[in-house]
Amino acid sequence: MTKAKPPESGPINLKQLSRLLELSQTTISLVLNDSPAAKSIPASTRERVFEAARKYHYRPNYFARSLRRSRSMSVGVIAPDLSEGYFTLVMRGVEEALLRSHYFYFTANHYWDPELMHQYPRLLMERAVDGFLLLNTPATVRTPLPVVSISAHTKAPGVSDIVLDHCKAAELALTHLHKLGHRSIAFMKGPEIIPDTEHRWAGILETARRLKITVRPELCLHLGADNSSPEAGYHAMKTLLKTQHNFTAIFCFNDIAAIGVIRAIHDAGLHVPEDISVVGFDDILSAAYERPSLTTVRQPLREMGNKGAQMLLDMIKNSETEALAETVMQPELIVRESTAVAKDHKK
Repeated sequence: MTKAKPPESGPINLKQLSRLLELSQTTISLVLNDSPAAKSIPASTRERVFEAARKYHYRPNYFARSLRRSRSMSVGVIAPDLSEGYFTLVMRGVEEALLRSHYFYFTANHYWDPELMHQYPRLLMERAVDGFLLLNTPATVRTPLPVVSISAHTKAPGVSDIVLDHCKAAELALTHLHKLGHRSIAFMKGPEIIPDTEHRWAGILETARRLKITVRPELCLHLGADNSSPEAGYHAMKTLLKTQHNFTAIFCFNDIAAIGVIRAIHDAGLHVPEDISVVGFDDILSAAYERPSLTTVRQPLREMGNKGAQMLLDMIKNSETEALAETVMQPELIVRESTAVAKDHKK
């Protein structure tokens, strides 16, 4: 029997590698996939398989394998970006759920580019993902695959939404400031493009009305689309302090912006919380270690990511599982050093 020869050009396939090594395709697959069963194969044979695979550029036929078992064991995660803060914590929860189920994931960041938001679902479907997890991203494209969104407020057919109770979040923050005697409060509204913005703002307006706190236009800051660093909060607050000093607190759109706000207050010769109290939003990993440590409304971001990924996996495993219209998560107020009794309220 003549020993098989390697191909003259191009990568080798499993069948060719099997004939070349005179080993079964199953044996080679066990070795290259690091299967527990491969431990029973002699070390010299395993090394021979790896050496040939490297030498002849063997790559597993992933898509053929996916078709055989009808699932690719991968999902697509689509987000504006994966900057520090919100996305760090959400992705930690997502990864925990996917790893438990031995799932892989692809991430695609669209940076709010409409064309990318439209293209990515199609490109990921071409890579045989089993479903989509949308982070802070509206479901703008219909797809036959299961879809779960987090903080997207999509309300699209077939999409399961996980959202925060923003009315409760506003109530927690403003009630805290109201009890400390703050009546003149500055407010920071998020970028219009972010789905959470209008829902959170509606909660702020309703709670302020109930507490008889006047939301004054001259004390309202608006963040632009590029809000992934403290710089956005810093410049917004610096501009406000050039014209206004008649407020004793500010409720920020997120913790990243709040960090910039605190620096701007400090640079203006004022102090937090003695002159101005600051409340953030999210409770990012560094919030407790800022100086002063940040009072904030905690979103259960890790839990939201974990729950979203698990919901998606359940829908993938059971095609009969119906999408839930909306799952509402509850916020929590975390009181730290950046808030105190208002100056004009002290006895």
